[in-house]
Amino acid sequence: MGFAAVCRVVAVIIMGLVMLSTRISADPDLLQDICVADLTSAVKVNGFACKSNVTAEDFFFNGLAKPGVVNNSFGSLVTGANVQKIPGLNTLGLSLGRIDYAPGGLNPPHTHPRATEIVFVLQGELDVGFITTANVLISKTIKKGEVFAFPKGLVHFQKNNGKSPASVISAFNSQLPGTQSIAATLFAASPPVPDNVLTKAFQVGTKEVDKIKSKFAPKK
Repeated sequence: MGFAAVCRVVAVIIMGLVMLSTRISADPDLLQDICVADLTSAVKVNGFACKSNVTAEDFFFNGLAKPGVVNNSFGSLVTGANVQKIPGLNTLGLSLGRIDYAPGGLNPPHTHPRATEIVFVLQGELDVGFITTANVLISKTIKKGEVFAFPKGLVHFQKNNGKSPASVISAFNSQLPGTQSIAATLFAASPPVPDNVLTKAFQVGTKEVDKIKSKFAPKK
C-alpha cells in the first residue's frame, strides 16, 4: 500500500472519529472554533488554557512520517501526536500515534482511561487483543491494511510475532487519551506500591516482587 493510500485510510479513520465524537465524545464539547493550548501556562483547567498568538504550526506535526528507533526491552516505540505535540488539538477530541515494533516486539498490556483506540497496520503482522471486565480475551491477528479497535479503558496489547519490523497508526477520540501500562503502574509507581499488596495480589513471595521491581528500576 502506497503512502497516498495510507494517508487516505488515516483520513477516513480521523473523519470517523470526528463523527463519532459528536455523539459519544470522550472529551468535553468545544465552545469556540479553536482553543490552541498554551502548554507553558500555569493555569490548571480540564484541558489547557488557550493562547492568543495562533499560527499554522500549532496544527502541524511531522513526527509520524518515519519509523521510530526501537531500543528498549519491550521492542516497541510509541510516538504520540496528541495535544502536547499539536497544541491546536486542544478541545477537538482526537489524536493520533504511531507504534513501531521490532521483530518479536510487544506493546505491553495497558489501558487508555480517556479514549477508545483504533489501529491501522502500516506494515507487518500483529497479534492484538483486549480483555473485557468479565475477563474474556478478544484477540485477532491483523496485517497490512487492516484495522482493529480497542474499547475505552479496557486492557489491551499488540505483539509482533513476525521476523520483520511492523508499525501501525493509532487514532483516539481524545486530545490526550492517557496511557497506563499495567506492569509499570504496579511495579514502578512512586512512591512504590507496598510489597504486601503485590505479594497478596499476585500470590507470590517478596523475592519475586523485588525481582520484578528491579526490571522496572530507572536506568542509572
